[in-house]
Amino acid sequence: MSLLPVAEAQARLFALARPLPAETVAVGAAVGRWLADDVAALRDQPWTDLSAMDGYAVRAAEHPGPWRIVGESAAGSATLSPLAPGDACRIFTGAPVPPGADSILIQENAAVDGDRLTASADPLPAARHVRRHASDFACGAPLLRRGSRLGPAQIALAVLGGRGELPVGRRPRVALLSTGNELVPPGAPMPPGALPSSNAPMLAAMLAGLPCELTDLGIIPDDLDAMVAAFESAAQADIIVSTGGASVGDHDLVRPAFAKAGGALDFWKIRMRPGKPLMAGTLGDALFLGLPGNPVSAFVTGTLFMAPLVRHLGGAANPLPPTADAILASPLPATGDRDDYLRAWRGADGVVSVTSQDSAATAAMAMADCLILRPAASPPASPGDRVAILPLT
Repeated sequence: MSLLPVAEAQARLFALARPLPAETVAVGAAVGRWLADDVAALRDQPWTDLSAMDGYAVRAAEHPGPWRIVGESAAGSATLSPLAPGDACRIFTGAPVPPGADSILIQENAAVDGDRLTASADPLPAARHVRRHASDFACGAPLLRRGSRLGPAQIALAVLGGRGELPVGRRPRVALLSTGNELVPPGAPMPPGALPSSNAPMLAAMLAGLPCELTDLGIIPDDLDAMVAAFESAAQADIIVSTGGASVGDHDLVRPAFAKAGGALDFWKIRMRPGKPLMAGTLGDALFLGLPGNPVSAFVTGTLFMAPLVRHLGGAANPLPPTADAILASPLPATGDRDDYLRAWRGADGVVSVTSQDSAATAAMAMADCLILRPAASPPASPGDRVAILPLT
């Protein structure tokens, strides 16, 4: 089986399943999720001309006055009498501008004597400090597109558009399996030969900022029947993610266990470093990702495949992590026959590759705030060269 390019593997992974069905939720429950349909405005914003400042609503052509102050408009006022020529209305920020007025004389430029108002500063153009009716958006205008993620600004826009509920993709259900006789739970006693199970907590942390329902099925020993049972118990999830046992050693039982449980493998082995042994397929209606066991390999493949798959099933229009350009601050050697994803950090002079790129070097991984993307067969790179990076923070 030849090594699959990363982009092709990602495309094949997404092709295995469409985004999950939509559900309608209150706007407060929609934060962080992806819209399942376009959203249009149900009202005008502003609903009428509103004042952008505290001051006086007047006719600009009558500047510099005098005017007679005949009323007051505050935020929440519904109906106002039209202003007659020569009249002014005391007004506050966010309040409706009365009919007949076309500008706001701010209070810093106003001189008031009883009910008599005059201007004490520069000429006043029409529409000064007025937020025009429907200048933000009009009823029926498109506000948010399907597949866009709902952050605080998008929630505010939807609510101002008259929405109390929003259609969003269902939260994917993710089941995590950690495989290996050597693994013990975090913080447990450490007998000789044991290793703390770090991948599941790391992947759970990676998914913490995404809208999904996570179940950790614990540590599965290197036993074929135990792994088959674990896969069968996880088959109700939308995504099954295993770590470890994805290579070709005598104790790497994930692939045969997956097949025995009824799974169909779609691809295995990616043209990337680290993360070559990644595998993917389907088990009933569930999607399966078999990540390598080395923590750095699991981290990189989780970033490039697991998190994007959650975004895809959740309805994201752009599920892949964004890349950026950066200036290299330290030299890099030529690459071999696989794409390299180098852990690096961004400094004042550019990006610097961390000292150790070993797939088990977690201390170096924890220093990184980005990955440098180096295609296969790239020549050596020097400080000052431009490189593509994938920000991690």
